[in-house]
Amino acid sequence: MIDVHYARSPNGMKLPLFLEELAEQGVLLEHRLVPVRLSAGEQFRAEFLAISPNNKIPAIVDHAPLGGGAPLALFESGAILQYLAEKSGKLLAFDARTRFETLQWLTWQVAGLGPMAGQSGWFRKHAAQRDDYAMARYTRETHRLYGVLDRRLEGRDFIAGNALSIADIACWPWIVSHAGHGVSLDDFPDVARWFAAIGARPATQRAFADYEDPYAHPKFTLEEAVA
Repeated sequence: MIDVHYARSPNGMKLPLFLEELAEQGVLLEHRLVPVRLSAGEQFRAEFLAISPNNKIPAIVDHAPLGGGAPLALFESGAILQYLAEKSGKLLAFDARTRFETLQWLTWQVAGLGPMAGQSGWFRKHAAQRDDYAMARYTRETHRLYGVLDRRLEGRDFIAGNALSIADIACWPWIVSHAGHGVSLDDFPDVARWFAAIGARPATQRAFADYEDPYAHPKFTLEEAVA
């Protein structure tokens, strides 16, 4: 049994999406989803900090971990996706070239796309006061990162290799919020094509049923050319 501590946010939704894709491939990892109410401050409770010392979701506890032994707690979505891919034998290629290509793009998402897009969305939606400098800075960088992904996807169906991988699983939930990041997918046709294709998959539709974009309906908008 794996306890999956998550919230319905871009980072949190990576794990339900991964698990639904496993099920689509006929692989069932016994698990239970444990919602963490961020608005109620549950991420700061001592029992959650024992699992995720950085007080962030997602986090897991695997009660039958790889290698055996005591239950294994993991935090950081990139590490969790890699671990679950290793445990299930799915969504991470075994050949070295494709494997490290996948891990490179997974790292790109957790180090770049997620933090920058998150800041862009935060200053639009959740900031206590308007900050045009911050919105412009993060919008420009987010726009640049969408361009990196767009170039990568030119002529490709998936980010790494010839099949869906944890790189796609990591990136797709963030692109859901593109409008809240100040980005139009009209500017990134290959991202738009990939986004639509992943969104049409049965696993994605199950995982994201009734999902509410946390960056929708921003309080502040910034109109400027960022190309």
